Amino acid sequence: MPNAAASFSADLVPPEIIARAMRYPPSAQRVLPLLKHCLEQEDASIYQIVDLIRLDPGLSARVLQAGNCRLHSRHHRCSTIEMAVQRIGFDLIYEIVAHAVAEQVLVRPLVAYSLEADELWNLSVSCGIAAELIADMRGADTRIAYTLGLLHGVGMVAIDQWLQRHQPTIGFFAKAFPREYAESERVLIGCTHAQVGAEVLRGWDFPFEISEPLRCQYDPLESLEHRQLSSLLYAAKWVRARVCFDDHRRPHAPEPRLLAPIDLNLFALERLAAQVRDRLEQVKRDLSLGDDPQPFAA
Repeated sequence: MPNAAASFSADLVPPEIIARAMRYPPSAQRVLPLLKHCLEQEDASIYQIVDLIRLDPGLSARVLQAGNCRLHSRHHRCSTIEMAVQRIGFDLIYEIVAHAVAEQVLVRPLVAYSLEADELWNLSVSCGIAAELIADMRGADTRIAYTLGLLHGVGMVAIDQWLQRHQPTIGFFAKAFPREYAESERVLIGCTHAQVGAEVLRGWDFPFEISEPLRCQYDPLESLEHRQLSSLLYAAKWVRARVCFDDHRRPHAPEPRLLAPIDLNLFALERLAAQVRDRLEQVKRDLSLGDDPQPFAA
């Protein structure tokens, strides 16, 4: 196990170097078999397939990356999973899923963050649901918001993979939102998972409207062009922390100035947390059905 209180650090590494070492985030084992089953059905609808893909950060990233590759992009970037699925077609989706199923052995906890695989999944999906609900309230694109929330922690996966190769003794200590792992990351490796995650998405040809808010997830006002989406992600992360943690990581009250671009307050976020908690439990119940994939509400 890594030593979170290590008195030494890795050599400070630019975020783009860490990001370059990562090809894909891992895929959730629970979603893949259901999606593969759905794709094998002759009457499968695009809505069923999109709803399943949306529940897994790894598959979402693979599908969006495929939709944004030069062969398919036609100079127009995919910002949503729906756009990517329509662009690349069911056959390539099946191929992506088949490869992901073959790589299930790579699904593992984030050792440097002391996060189990299920914890990472809960954080990712609850943040996606929260971002989608906030976007719906504010008239923003709900699909882009969901994608942004779902992939908000991709930098943590990249950092963990890099550390296991180069400095496996290093680990990070979690604090309550909004500090989370950022302070420990800066001390030990010289950058945060927000910076690394933005570099990962840029390397995968994600549009700037997703990579930029991810970079600014701890300080939305840093973003000039996408301040509303950055604030939306900040709020969604607070909600997912409220839903997922009831210990020393329970979130502190968010800064009102950082919520100003989306005109929300703490009371509204508490109400959203209750909705997200219910939706997350429904998603888990749906996934437990196993052999009969249905469209999900998330």
